[in-house]
Amino acid sequence: MLSEAGRMTRRGLMLVLSSPSGAGKTTISRRLLEDERDLSMSVSVTTRPKRQGEVEGRDYYFVDRGTFDNMVRDNALLEHATVFDNSYGTPAGPVEDALKAGRDVLFDVDWQGAQQMKQRRETDIVSVFILPPSTAELERRLRTRGRDPDDVVKRRMAKAADEISHYDGYDYVVVNDDLERCLTQIRAILVAERVRRQRQPGLADFVEKLTRPYRGD
Repeated sequence: MLSEAGRMTRRGLMLVLSSPSGAGKTTISRRLLEDERDLSMSVSVTTRPKRQGEVEGRDYYFVDRGTFDNMVRDNALLEHATVFDNSYGTPAGPVEDALKAGRDVLFDVDWQGAQQMKQRRETDIVSVFILPPSTAELERRLRTRGRDPDDVVKRRMAKAADEISHYDGYDYVVVNDDLERCLTQIRAILVAERVRRQRQPGLADFVEKLTRPYRGD
């Protein structure tokens, strides 16, 4: 089935990006959102208080503990975790609405969140792990950001080793040794995954119409 614009209608996909801090995931996500018309960022729900300048529905959906616990109980979250007494999760409803409309959704989650989501929506997920070119370069990037003291950088480096060890749980792995090349690789993944047969629900009807005149029906 073709849309009014002449494109094959399709189901959207869930693009999951994970990486250790400093590998470039935030920059890559921002560039993808700027360049990809049918891609939007998933908005998480959280129990933490709203910070100055944050906007409801853009940065987070802010809820109380009872509401969050009810969402967990009702399986309304694709993934969730608690960090320093504050809980975070991905609401399933808005994601499903986007997928049905043929729009792709971008997720910035760690490997644990990625695994939870894969258990819930394996056929919709395309997961990419972003590696740094070396541990020395990763540490250099963390230090040149100038935001973290030395002890925080050391903790991030120790955590990075654990995160990197889970690379084999992802569909694709790219090395961010050059930002533009890394972006090109991830865009190529998007292009290929968007035309997977199972993501084109109208394909069977379209092919049937194409072949009907030659079957003698």
